[in-house]
Amino acid sequence: MLRVGGKAGCMACRNLVSTNMGVRFLVPLQKLHPLSRAIHHRYSGNANPQRGPHRTAARYFTSMSRLPMRPPKPPPGSGGRNYQQQRNFWVARLAARLLKLRYLFLGTAVGGGYTAKKTYDEWKDMLPDLSEYNWVIPDFVWELSEQIDFDKLAKALPEMEEISKLLPDLDKIGENFTFLKSLLSSETSGDPPLKATDSSAAASQDASDRQYKKSSDKEKVDQLQEELLRTQLKYQRMLERLEKENKELRKVVLQKDDKGIHQRKVKKSLIDLYSEVLDILSDYDANYNTQDHLPRVVVVGDQSAGKTSVLEMIAQARIFPRGSGEMMTRSPVKVTLSEGPHHVAIFKDSGREFDLTKEEDLSALRHEIELRMRKSVKEGQTVSSETISLSVKGPGIQRMVLVDLPGVISTVTTGMASDTKETIFSISKAYMQNPNAIILCIQDGSVDAERSIVTDLVSQMDPQGKRTIFVLTKVDLAEKNLASPSRIQQIVEGKLFPMKALGYFAVVTGKGSTGESIESIKDYEEDFFQSSRLLRDGMLKAHQVTTKNLSLAVSDCFWKMVRESVEQQADVFKASRFNLETEWKNNYPRLRELDRNELYEKAKNEILDEVISLSQVTPQHWEAILQKKLWERVSTHVIENIYLPAAQTMDSGTFNTTVDIKLKQWTDKQLPHKALEVAWETLQEEFARFMAEYKGKDQDDIFDKLKEAVKDESIKRHKWNERAMDSLRVIQHNALEDRSITDKPQWDAAIQFMEETLQSRLKDTESVIRDMVGPDWKERWLNWKNRTADQHIRNETKNELDRLLKLHDDHTAYLANDEVTTVRKNLEGRGVEVDPVLIKDTWHQLYRRHFLQKALAHCNLCKRGFYYYQRHFVDSELECNDVVLFWRIQRMLVITANTLRQQLTNNEVRRMEKNVKEVLEDFGEDTEKKTQLITGRRVQLAEDLKKVREIQEKLEAFIEALHKEK
Repeated sequence: MLRVGGKAGCMACRNLVSTNMGVRFLVPLQKLHPLSRAIHHRYSGNANPQRGPHRTAARYFTSMSRLPMRPPKPPPGSGGRNYQQQRNFWVARLAARLLKLRYLFLGTAVGGGYTAKKTYDEWKDMLPDLSEYNWVIPDFVWELSEQIDFDKLAKALPEMEEISKLLPDLDKIGENFTFLKSLLSSETSGDPPLKATDSSAAASQDASDRQYKKSSDKEKVDQLQEELLRTQLKYQRMLERLEKENKELRKVVLQKDDKGIHQRKVKKSLIDLYSEVLDILSDYDANYNTQDHLPRVVVVGDQSAGKTSVLEMIAQARIFPRGSGEMMTRSPVKVTLSEGPHHVAIFKDSGREFDLTKEEDLSALRHEIELRMRKSVKEGQTVSSETISLSVKGPGIQRMVLVDLPGVISTVTTGMASDTKETIFSISKAYMQNPNAIILCIQDGSVDAERSIVTDLVSQMDPQGKRTIFVLTKVDLAEKNLASPSRIQQIVEGKLFPMKALGYFAVVTGKGSTGESIESIKDYEEDFFQSSRLLRDGMLKAHQVTTKNLSLAVSDCFWKMVRESVEQQADVFKASRFNLETEWKNNYPRLRELDRNELYEKAKNEILDEVISLSQVTPQHWEAILQKKLWERVSTHVIENIYLPAAQTMDSGTFNTTVDIKLKQWTDKQLPHKALEVAWETLQEEFARFMAEYKGKDQDDIFDKLKEAVKDESIKRHKWNERAMDSLRVIQHNALEDRSITDKPQWDAAIQFMEETLQSRLKDTESVIRDMVGPDWKERWLNWKNRTADQHIRNETKNELDRLLKLHDDHTAYLANDEVTTVRKNLEGRGVEVDPVLIKDTWHQLYRRHFLQKALAHCNLCKRGFYYYQRHFVDSELECNDVVLFWRIQRMLVITANTLRQQLTNNEVRRMEKNVKEVLEDFGEDTEKKTQLITGRRVQLAEDLKKVREIQEKLEAFIEALHKEK
């Protein structure tokens, strides 16, 4: 007996072994070869041992039962050797049989495994490919399917008995339809059903009985119609309830998605990607050039026709400003609608989210939209073409992009710009002329159709009606006011207006109250159409009413248009990008493609480097410039108002007294102001100088206008610290009060300063005299120049006054009246008529030259007068009070320049740097300013390249996402 312990894999095999072999051949399943075990599991479900592998096993086990399991005993008398040989031969044969059985099992397992795999592949190929329908279910549903507890969800669903109660009685409806069919056939064929039932009784009925029958049949028809309407309403209510539950479930799913999946990676929705492309195009070209043929839903209509209300019903929130009869939509508003877990709204350029379920947020949103509209309207205008971009998300909202345009008007009223009507028409045409734009034409149903303006405009833009959807609003008022409701039927069937459309819808957007909520408007709309005879009498079809059906139809049309046109538009932008890149390579092969913002950052860094260089100016340079400019500013006042009046007194005591008084007055009133003006101008000039020097260092001239504007604005904003004026006044007063020259170098420096100043003034005076008297004899002969009559009179007067000065070398600065008369008579004697004013004017210049010449001569004498000054010796010739005056002036200039330099380096240069940075920051935030200051074909080409690349990349990402959703 061969025994391999354990239990058999199945009862059938164990029974078979026990029956056929009469021995226990129990093989555990775990000990079998894997392929044999696989075949065993595949077919072990069949308990019949005559089928499957059990039949094969039975065949082998039966053959094995015929083998002698033990050899017979040797006959008596045979040798032990023969018996041992026979026994060894029998053992070898048994081992060979067992090995052959193992290979049979192995071959059977391999063949069965191959057959099973082939059968599985055939079944798999017969199944349909459902991958094309993955777009029906969003990606996040597959991801959330692992997170949802379906057992709890199944328990939450109503029982089938409750659902069956909501369903109509199909048997009863079938009987009613059978009766209705028989009734109609009887009317057309002479009432055959009645004849078929009982022809003899029908022939004997009189006319009164047939009339009674007809009346009863009519009542049944009316009952059937009422019952059909009740059934339809019942279905409608059930559908609404299911949709509401579906909306809540979707909201829960989206909230889970918002908390779970998007914590790992935020993925933009398809409509958001598309909206970004439209935003970029809006910034790229506000007029929507011919390249932009991407679809959007354009909402147009007459003013107060209900455009905004329809859009609010689609967005499921009262988000727009409202007014009674006045124009509220003053600029295009692009609204991107998408589905999300929370009902919120957000502007493109803002991070604030408005919760549309809260009234205070709704009010704030309406106020913000109104402010943006008014801000976009330029002074003197009523409407604007600038687009306001807004996104609205919420559960159950249809995905699309709508643009609400200002209402079309027929007359310009008081307070509007004269071109308002034409501007609205041009804005509407600019949006509607896009061949892929879907036109949502809104018509007020409560007014006469003949008063409509927008229908003619729409028919011009889309004469075939291939992309127009007509919407009739305020149908409740139209039903009350119109004597013939069939007129509404004509409108929604497209028979009243000359324009054509893809579809016609009739909606009700509330009772006209500004405080109505979206839910109350929906309830009112549904109640109206359920009770309206327009729907009951068949004038309107069920799919043509309610804003819900409208939003579904518009969304389907929008996405159909998107799928048909978006790839073509991507190819257009790809070709445009190639053309722009080719132009750049040909014209600017060695330059980087820097757009306006990048160029501004580069210019900003250069300007900041120049401002930093301003703080590296040496103190010696500052003081030298300040001292020179300050003396140029005050020298005329010092010579004309202080030195000359004091020196012409010819008295030492009077000279010093006059100088002290005039210096004190000058210091108190004018000198500090002049010093600050000089310091401020010096700072400006140094700033401009550094910019000019930096410009020569291989700088791009495209920044010239920007740098000039930054410099002017920075200087305009810079205010000098006025508190430094008081301290500067005290310092200057103390410097001018000092009269003690301590050493010879200071004395020599003062004489040199005085000599240079007097020579400069003498040179200027001689130039004035030369202009008065005209060219001398040498210039007349060599350059062929002649004197004018006035110059001839001036020359004669000069010669006469020169003779007077030679006679009176110490003459005072002014001529006496008798001297003027004498000079005049002498000139008249030579035939020259001269005016006394001309004589005094000429005398002033001649005496000024005479005095400056004497002062220079005295200055040369004072070069050796320091010893007498130091010893306080009094000598009329060497009394150098004028030298002391110029030393005091020079010392005041040095001290003032040093004080101003300290104020510049410690305070004003830093404040100038701060002002420049503020100006650069302000200009950086002002797009219009950058556009004005950074110009040129190179800039515009780089801008276009950047925009076209960005648009193409966004479009490609959108197309890829669109294909995945399919």
